[in-house]
Amino acid sequence: MSILDEIFAHKRIEVAKAKNRISLLDLETAIENLPKPPSFSAALKGESHATPRLIAEVKHRSPSKGILSPNFDPQALAHIYAENGASAISVLTDEKYFDGSLGYLKNISKLNLNIPLLRKDFIFDSYQLFEARNAGASAILLIVAMLSENQLSELLNITNELGMDALVETHTREEVEKALSIGAKVIGVNNRDLHTFNVSLETSLALRSLIPDDVIMVAESGIHTRDDVIRLSEANIDAMLIGEALVTAPNIAEKVREFAK
Repeated sequence: MSILDEIFAHKRIEVAKAKNRISLLDLETAIENLPKPPSFSAALKGESHATPRLIAEVKHRSPSKGILSPNFDPQALAHIYAENGASAISVLTDEKYFDGSLGYLKNISKLNLNIPLLRKDFIFDSYQLFEARNAGASAILLIVAMLSENQLSELLNITNELGMDALVETHTREEVEKALSIGAKVIGVNNRDLHTFNVSLETSLALRSLIPDDVIMVAESGIHTRDDVIRLSEANIDAMLIGEALVTAPNIAEKVREFAK
């Protein structure tokens, strides 16, 4: 069993418990009068930009490297990201493996930073989409490697109905083709193999040509330096999702500006 299989097995238990605490009907009622969140897709593509747009990640730990940010303060991080040029903020909400929390997303949304928030989690159930919308998310993550085409299509449709975008994550040619077949408008290419955790920026560069210009491409993982950003820019990649390189930087604000300029 890979780490991804293990995570999804635990996630099914976690979601079942959440449904017992708050019913889907209660979530549907809670979101009825919520204002429409800022557009995630619009924030990532528009007028010309010198480098790929930055999605800055609120990340405490990873399964492979442990604690990344010993003095972790989600709201303070979000402020730094927004004030220094990030186009969107990704918030990890998985608790067991990433020390994340849906509460972090809710609290950051209450800051009214006026930039879109991505709920980054292992989503397989429509219930999680309603949770995300209620917590202030503009977008959610769908991982092609762990979902059937029917699941992807159903979850994407519900996401759109809720006024959110989906970042549809891929790692191979076959997964990109599946994402395109369901009508994904924002496709992420994860440079980290979620089964082995090996990382290579070449993954994004190799798959770039498969993604049409009218679909937003996001490079994820393995982006650590300004040179990495320039390589993505030269490949006409629209956006990049960066977590580890930001939260481990001695001066986070300066690092955000370095990536976002």
